[in-house]
Amino acid sequence: MKKIIGLAVVSMFHFYTASAQTAPEQKTEVETEKTNELKEVTIVKNKKAIEQKADRTIFNFSEQANLNTGSVLEGIKKLPGLIASDIAGMMYQGKQLDVFMDGRPLNISTNELNAFLEGMPANAIEKIEIITQPGAEFPATSGGAILNIITNRNAKNYLSATYTNSTSITDYDDVRLRMNNSLLLSAKNKYFGWQLNFGQNYRESAVWTALERKENGTTTVLSQTDADRLGRTNFVKSALTFDIGKDRLLLNYDFTKNDNNSNTLGSGPGFNTDDTSVTDGLRQDAVITYQKKFDNPAKKLEFKFNYNSNTNDFLLRPTANTTPTLDNTSHQKVYNGKVDFSQPFDFSDEGKLSIGALYEELLFDTSNRGVTNLEYKRRTAASYFEVQTKFDKLNFIVGGRAEDYNITGNTDVAALSTFKQFRFFPNASAQYNFTNAINFNVNYNKKITLPSTSALNPNNTNYQNPNIEYSGNPNLQPTIFDNYEVKLSAFDYAFISYNLSSAKNQVIQRVMVDGTVVANTNENIPEVKIHNFNIGMPIPYMLFTKGLAETMKMNVNPDTMNFLYVYAGYQLHDIPRVDTKGFWVLNFMSQLVLPQKIKFVANYNYIVPKGNYFYFIAVAPIRNSLDLTFSKKFLKDQLTLSVYVDDVLDKNRNAFNAFETPIFISNKQDTRRFGFSLNYKIPTRNKLAKESPSLLNTDKKEEGGLLNQ
Repeated sequence: MKKIIGLAVVSMFHFYTASAQTAPEQKTEVETEKTNELKEVTIVKNKKAIEQKADRTIFNFSEQANLNTGSVLEGIKKLPGLIASDIAGMMYQGKQLDVFMDGRPLNISTNELNAFLEGMPANAIEKIEIITQPGAEFPATSGGAILNIITNRNAKNYLSATYTNSTSITDYDDVRLRMNNSLLLSAKNKYFGWQLNFGQNYRESAVWTALERKENGTTTVLSQTDADRLGRTNFVKSALTFDIGKDRLLLNYDFTKNDNNSNTLGSGPGFNTDDTSVTDGLRQDAVITYQKKFDNPAKKLEFKFNYNSNTNDFLLRPTANTTPTLDNTSHQKVYNGKVDFSQPFDFSDEGKLSIGALYEELLFDTSNRGVTNLEYKRRTAASYFEVQTKFDKLNFIVGGRAEDYNITGNTDVAALSTFKQFRFFPNASAQYNFTNAINFNVNYNKKITLPSTSALNPNNTNYQNPNIEYSGNPNLQPTIFDNYEVKLSAFDYAFISYNLSSAKNQVIQRVMVDGTVVANTNENIPEVKIHNFNIGMPIPYMLFTKGLAETMKMNVNPDTMNFLYVYAGYQLHDIPRVDTKGFWVLNFMSQLVLPQKIKFVANYNYIVPKGNYFYFIAVAPIRNSLDLTFSKKFLKDQLTLSVYVDDVLDKNRNAFNAFETPIFISNKQDTRRFGFSLNYKIPTRNKLAKESPSLLNTDKKEEGGLLNQ
C-alpha cells in the first residue's frame, strides 16, 4: 500500500508539472473559453474541477455534472469533507460553516438555510469556495470557515444566454417529480453592462421519521410520521454596472420566493394525526457598490451598502380543519455599510496593507397568531487591518479585527440577556513554498459566532404532534472560536492537514424527554474542541495499467484523465465530562473518460457510525450513498447532456441516539432518484467578443487569502 501511494505521489508530481507546461493551444475536455481577435490570436483558459488555495478550496460546479444535476444542497452534500444534516448542522473538515452567496452573508441558518439551498438549482451556480482560513477582512462572526456560493459568470460585449434544466423522479410508495429550469442572460456595451439570472425549482419529496424510546430491553414508538412534501422556488438575480471614468458603480438585486407544503400522517401512543403545514419565505437582497480605481491595479478603494430582508410564515393545521395549530411569522432586516482599502508597499515582494470598517444593524421579530413575542436588535461596528508580505519562498499574513457588539431585545414576558462587548480578533498565517505547486501552511485565527435568529426564535417552525415539541432559545450567548491549522498541499488535489477548533459557549441542538414528550431546543455548552485530520489523494489509473515509467512520459490534464480521488477525514468532538468517540468521513470519486468522450463519474460517500456529533451519537452512517453520472458534450461543446442516478443502493438514511436519553431518532428520505440534466449555451454570431469582469458583486479578495476575482 505504501508503495502504491508513493508511486501515486510521484506520478502526480509529474503530470501536474507536465500539464502546467502544456502549450496554450492544446485543447482538453475541460470547458475551454476562447477569445478570437482578428482571427489570429486565441486565448485558452482551462477550468479546474478542484483548486486548492492557501486559504480555501474551490469546487467548480458548472463543469461537474455529478455535482450540478440537483439542488445546491444536494450538490454540496457530495463534497468531500462536508457534513450537512439537520442534526449535525453544516461543517467542513470539523469547522462550522457560515454560508455566503456572492461574497455576502446569507444571514439565514438551519431549517431556513436548508430550504433555501434545496430550492436553488445547482446548475445555476458557477462554483463554491470553502474558505477554511478567513482573514481579518471577513466578519469575525464567520466562525470556523465560510462556504461562499458563487452564482455569477462573466458578461461579454454581446448578448449571451445559457439555459439549464434538470429533471428527475423518485419511485418509492409513489412516483415523485423534481424539475428546475434557469436562464442566464448578460451583455455589455460602452455605456453599461447587465446580467439577469432567473429560474424556478419544483420538487416533490417524501420523508419517513421514527422517534423511539429504547429502555430496559423494550422499544416504544413515541412518534412515527410519513410526510409528503411539495416545494416551489422562484428566484431572480440581477446586476447593472456602469463605468464612470476609471471607476465602477455596481447595482445588484436578488429575489427568492419559497413556497413549501407538507401533508404529514403521524401516529404514537394514544394519537393519530393528519396535518398540513405551509411554509412561505421571501428573501430580498439589494447592494450598491462603488469601486474607486487607481493607476496601480493593486491599490483599491471600495464602498458598499447592503440591505437584506427575510420574511417567513409557518402554518400547521389538521388537514380537515381550518383552525391552525401553529401560526408563526418571523421578519428579519439587515442594514450593512462597509468600506475597504488596500495599498501595496515596496519593502517586500507583493506586499500589501488592507484596512476597512463596517457598520451593521440586524432587526428580528417574531409573532405567534399575530402577537409579537420576540423583538431582537443587534448592532455591530467593526474595523480591521491586514498586512500581507512575501520574502522569497515565505508568505506571511498578519491582521486583526475589532468588533463592538450591542445586542438587546425583549420577549413577551421578559427582557433578553444583553450582550454588550468589545472584542479583538487576531489572525496570522505563514506559508513556505517549496515550489509553485507545493507549499506548507500554518494558520491561526480567533472568531465568533452570534446565535442565529432561527435558533433564537421562541416559536416552533417545524412539524409537531402530541409527542414532539420544538422551540428556540432567546437567551443563547455567542460562541468564541480559536482555530488552528497546519496543511501541506501538493498541486490542486493532493493535501494533508490537521486543524483544531476550540469553542467556548458552543450552540448545540439538545433533545430532552419527559415521559412520552420529546422536546427539541438549543443551548450553550461551556466548551468543546473539534479535532480534524484530513488527507486527499488522486490516484491515476494509468499508474496500474502503464506503470510508473510510462505514466511519467504522459503529458496530460488531470481534469480529463481516468483517476480515483480518495478523501479521508477523522473528526473528534471533545466535550468535557462526556465520553465522546470520533468518526471517519470517507469519499471516493472515480472519473473515467469512455469512448465517444463520454465522461463517467462515480461518487461514494460514507461516514462511519458510532461517533459523536456534539450530543448525538450516530447509530447509522449519516451519509451512505453511491451516485453515478454519465455526461457528454454536443454541438461543439455548446450542449452538455447528463444522465444520472443518485443513491443507487438506497442506503442513505440518518439514525441518532440523543445523549443521556433513551431516545432514538431516525429518518429516511426518497434519495434514490433517476434523471437527466442539460446545459445549453445559446451560440452567438459575434466572433470578436471579449470577456469583461463579472457583474454580480463579490468581495475584493483574490488568490492567497482573497475571496473573489
